[in-house]
Amino acid sequence: MTQTELPSYISSENIGPWRIFLHQIEQVAPLVEPALQPWVETLRRPKRSLIVDVPIRLDSGEIAHFEGYRVHHNTSRGPGKGGIRYHQDVTLSEVMALSGWMTIKNAVVNVPFGGAKGGIRVDPRQLNASELERLTRRYTSEISSMIGPDKDIPAPDMNTNAQTMAWMMDTYSMGEGRTVTGVVTGKPLALGGSLGRQDATGRGVFVTAREAARRLNVPIEGARVIVQGFGNVGEASARMFAQAGAKVIAVQDVSGTVYNPVGLDVAALQVFHAANGTLQGAPDTQTLANAEFWALPCEFLVPAALESQINRYNAEQVAARIVVEGANGPTTPEAEAILAERGVTVVPDVLANAGGVTVSYFEWVQDFSSFFWSEEEINARLDRIMAEAFAAVWQLAKERQLSLRTAAFVIGCSRVLAARATRGLYP
Repeated sequence: MTQTELPSYISSENIGPWRIFLHQIEQVAPLVEPALQPWVETLRRPKRSLIVDVPIRLDSGEIAHFEGYRVHHNTSRGPGKGGIRYHQDVTLSEVMALSGWMTIKNAVVNVPFGGAKGGIRVDPRQLNASELERLTRRYTSEISSMIGPDKDIPAPDMNTNAQTMAWMMDTYSMGEGRTVTGVVTGKPLALGGSLGRQDATGRGVFVTAREAARRLNVPIEGARVIVQGFGNVGEASARMFAQAGAKVIAVQDVSGTVYNPVGLDVAALQVFHAANGTLQGAPDTQTLANAEFWALPCEFLVPAALESQINRYNAEQVAARIVVEGANGPTTPEAEAILAERGVTVVPDVLANAGGVTVSYFEWVQDFSSFFWSEEEINARLDRIMAEAFAAVWQLAKERQLSLRTAAFVIGCSRVLAARATRGLYP
């Protein structure tokens, strides 16, 4: 990759997560049909990127400034769709990569959205609820020119939740002079949120794990599972594995790693975590060093935390049969090559964690029609879409001898590029 291929605002010495996305595009580019080749460069260039200053008055009276981002990677197939994350290490490169993965993810499960993402460079633990509300409302007002129910629909992501989305919806609605429920998804039920949304990403992780297990003849019942991350995605996927008869033997989060070789009580662990803010000290658990987590023999590993957690330094230690990516970009390209050599199947993020955006799509549709579905209907529709998407990816991978990630990218990129080519250029 030469420097001229990078946007001027990204340093070639420190490309960050955007490097991983570009690497994935380079791998898939020769595999799309010749008629779409002239349009591949579109995927290497985000459509638009906004960097905003987010000033707020703290309770102390001090005025603090935070850096915020919103990126539209591609909107050829529909309005932008992607979460908002609050984290002290958020960068433009990270948000660009996440928006690119959203483009592919939406296309893989064939929902009519493009890829977008946003974030604020802030440690939310350092702000109280009132300050977080001010931060959210100011950020929403700063990016309001980019969002809208038919332009770009944000959703919760790391360290944001239904309350964050309620503040965003209200702020946007005040500017419009009317209630616009469809501007965000992942809202509280009282404001047009959807049943099933909170567990949707974790449910999608479980469905794709189940589909992979069927094809690899790995029984779910009695299977050993380890999960990194115990937020919405990690907790929900762990719970669903346990409900299906699997043994969740280890969970790791920022507080450390807890382990029980005969299986953790996931429900009790969630209650303890909610009450104490930590996994450490939970009943019937022992503590492991974080490095030991990766080497635990198991059938399923679910990384559901941050990017680049499985890398060239620990990939050789991974003792799982199947890795199901609950997080975005948790496996580096170098690590994936090592896992492939060792016979570890990786179900990629652009497929495995697409349950969240799928149910966000359901929420968006329900908001437009003002007609809401039952949770049973939503879960059944999600299961069908995820299973069908997995089947298509698996079949292509088998036919063309590709990894599941490459097959998913071929399907996703082909759909995006077909839309771009058909639309043409204006003017």
